[in-house]
Amino acid sequence: MTAETGIGARVKRKEDQRFLTGTGRYVDDLPLARATYAYFLRSPHAHAKIKSIDVSAAKAMPGVVEIFTGKDVADAKVGSLICGWVVKDKHGEPHKAPPHPVMAADTVRYVGDPVAMVVANSHDEAKDASEAIKVDYEEKPANIDLAHALDKGAAEVHAAEVPGNLIYDWEIGVKADVDAVIAKAAHVTKMDIVNNRLIPNAMEPRAAAAEYDKGTGNYTLWSTSQNPHVLRLILSAFVLGIPEHKLRVIAPDVGGGFGSKIFCYNEETMVCWASSRVGRPIKWTAERTESFMTDAHGRDHVTHAELALDKDHKFLALKVETIANMGAYLSTFSTAVPTYLYATLLAGQYTTPVIYANVKAAVTHTAPVDAYRGAGRPEATFVIESIVSKAAAELKVDPAELRRKNFIPSDAFPYQTPVALQYDSGNYPPIIDEAIKIADYKGFESRRTEAKSRGKLRGIGFSSYIEACGLAPSQVIGQLGGGVGQWESAQIKFNPTGNVQILTGSHSHGQSHETTFAQIVSDKLGVPLENIEVVHGDTATTPFGMGTYGSRSLAVGGSAIMKATDKIIAKGKKIAAHLMEASAADVVFENGTFKVAGTDKAVPLAQAVFAAYVPHNYPLAEIEPGMDENAFYDPANFVYPAGTQICEVEIDPETGVVEVVAHTAVDDFGNIINPMIVEGQVHGGIVQGVGQALLENAVYDKDTGQLLSGSYMDYTMPRADDVPSFKLGYKVTPCPHNPLGVKGCGEAGAIAAPAAVMNAVHDALAPLGVTHVPMPATPLTVWQLIQSAPRAAAG
Repeated sequence: MTAETGIGARVKRKEDQRFLTGTGRYVDDLPLARATYAYFLRSPHAHAKIKSIDVSAAKAMPGVVEIFTGKDVADAKVGSLICGWVVKDKHGEPHKAPPHPVMAADTVRYVGDPVAMVVANSHDEAKDASEAIKVDYEEKPANIDLAHALDKGAAEVHAAEVPGNLIYDWEIGVKADVDAVIAKAAHVTKMDIVNNRLIPNAMEPRAAAAEYDKGTGNYTLWSTSQNPHVLRLILSAFVLGIPEHKLRVIAPDVGGGFGSKIFCYNEETMVCWASSRVGRPIKWTAERTESFMTDAHGRDHVTHAELALDKDHKFLALKVETIANMGAYLSTFSTAVPTYLYATLLAGQYTTPVIYANVKAAVTHTAPVDAYRGAGRPEATFVIESIVSKAAAELKVDPAELRRKNFIPSDAFPYQTPVALQYDSGNYPPIIDEAIKIADYKGFESRRTEAKSRGKLRGIGFSSYIEACGLAPSQVIGQLGGGVGQWESAQIKFNPTGNVQILTGSHSHGQSHETTFAQIVSDKLGVPLENIEVVHGDTATTPFGMGTYGSRSLAVGGSAIMKATDKIIAKGKKIAAHLMEASAADVVFENGTFKVAGTDKAVPLAQAVFAAYVPHNYPLAEIEPGMDENAFYDPANFVYPAGTQICEVEIDPETGVVEVVAHTAVDDFGNIINPMIVEGQVHGGIVQGVGQALLENAVYDKDTGQLLSGSYMDYTMPRADDVPSFKLGYKVTPCPHNPLGVKGCGEAGAIAAPAAVMNAVHDALAPLGVTHVPMPATPLTVWQLIQSAPRAAAG
């Protein structure tokens, strides 16, 4: 059983059958009787006062059911969208919290801010009517450029609530201590870094549908959500003001999220609220342009970093100062990303004794910014791994050896970093050694020489990352300002005939829970994989849970499942002991069967389950009937996957085109449940990381605030021919504090890849005297740098 379907087996994904045959069920597929369709009129201005809105002509158009404006929403006392994580600044004061209205009533603050919602009998009728709405705007100056967003005199996004556009000025570490070390260091490497803004664009755009039952007062919301229980909590308690049990949230099949579908958005709030006003179901599905404009963007940091080293090239201190873009409003978890998910990872894999980080969060007249695959960890890794490689180049030492010299030794775990986190386990030197072997690092110079003979510039880059995922424990998260717990739940429910349902608070939108969670139960209980069903995404049927993000599902959700299986086994032993007329203390459970130790007496699990539901021969005085167990798991710590990626690129100096010709990733994910699924997660993450390094960039016009990269014609996504076949490897140090010994894998590729690619680009261009390449390294950018390079101009 274990070898074929249990932990460690390369089981094909159970969910693929419906996806490959086109029978998946997404929000837009819902056949709602008498459904209406919503379309949102959005601001064409980045910053403007709404002087008036005239909807009279639009209301008279065919098919229009109703039109709602920001004034209607305000009059109904619908609450603002909330930020669920309170960050305290360096003075201990909570961050500034400007209101985030569900619909703009008097001022719009970014291009795409919703000002009216048309409900009609069809999507086309709603869209046509929106074009007939007349809005009189008084345009105002916009604050777009992050590097100058906090400058004196910059246009204020929320003048009353956020003077000077500063949400918080936060720090970790002691600046004076770090400055003192830097002042006396043998060598200091300095670097200015822009982590480019990204636009998440999952295959399925965001969508929502809602229905109100007048007879019961119940709402049902179908949403493309990564955490339906938390969405229900926020909507009911903070926005709509209805009892939580009156709102059911269902997240059916969701076509990708990458963080952008964690948050509570305007549109799902509006369709839910408006469904009770029109008395009919309402459906909304974003057009691709809306997704570009309104889905929470990612990254967008401007950073200065300094790394101090001694004469033996040991790291002494790191100072990082960052301005992080929040956009026009604070999204659901936005404040935590550049603080507790970024600055606390600045130790990386290294023994840097003192670290200081200062983060200033700024509001601008752009779309809100929040978590995107990796959420703070890619930004931290990019800073560390970029400056380490630059230090190696300045010191003329091997970048792999500089890293190895400064790695945390394996006997130092658990290791307390200077930036709050305590790494529980790890062994980094074997990881980089394996990556060097797989990548044939020793043969690189000959490959560089061969490329030069073809007129190409070849470079190699390293990135050794560490990630903290599976946020935990809840008590600590609460102390840091998190608004919800970080535990997870599971319920294992046997049917009388022995089939199993796993009900989980996690949510799957590409992570393969229906396979990996079933593998855990198959391995632990000996139940055939085909007899196991995973149920998720419905607040009415699943136990309350925190959802899926931050690579938490297996480490936290899987651990809850393991605890539930322990309860099943414990109860089963008592039932089996009664059936075998033995003491429960003498009963063992192996390969799906209860046995009396030292005898041939045995009871299959299925027999014990049947007895639990048909208790004719059953210890009713001691045990309740049924076989249905719940469990909750609150981790003792984060989990800390780590790894090294090595990227090789070739650059055509005539065109500036960068080609990734080889990419190696060696990771420590702890114990692995399904290697095939892990490989898929790593592949996808690397591609997204390559996309950020070479192709993707959200660009706003700095004067008007118009999104210039608002479609796939202008925002370049990586394709299959942009990446090579990846070479992967694994090293395992099990997590010591969860029952599976697992660590997260879903974000690792995207965390490490940007630095590996950009370090390779820098290495390729270094012979020309190019010292800095901004990300993304587009052909135009690289070509211009080559043309102006000192040695290129001289030669």
